[in-house]
Amino acid sequence: MPLRANYATMYVGAQLAPETRKLDLDWADDVGDETAALEFEVPTAEATDGYVGIQAFDVGEYGHEILINGDPMSGFDIPPNEGWQYWVDTFGDAVSLSEGHNSVRIVRDEETTDAFAVGTVTVHWKEPVGD
Repeated sequence: MPLRANYATMYVGAQLAPETRKLDLDWADDVGDETAALEFEVPTAEATDGYVGIQAFDVGEYGHEILINGDPMSGFDIPPNEGWQYWVDTFGDAVSLSEGHNSVRIVRDEETTDAFAVGTVTVHWKEPVGD
């Protein structure tokens, strides 16, 4: 069965930080330790090969998570990097997409004092052609 690529891009514009350590960013809303659930639609029950691309700023620690439909992706989701980065991580077997409403959420590791920001998140998948 032939497949085509599809995706959903969401602007986050959020700073994840503990109360005691904030970044001076005028474009990012302070959301504390996690973003709101960002919702997107998947038009098929046969979504495969999912992955997330995340635009992140000033990540200082490992351990932050990306949740897809409430489930954490496996491995490290957002690696440390000074300044801007665009990181891509595959779903693996840890999470899956459903037909209809889906969500993505970014969660800061509360065991750290790390403060970082997220610009956009794009969720990618493959789906059958003509579905």
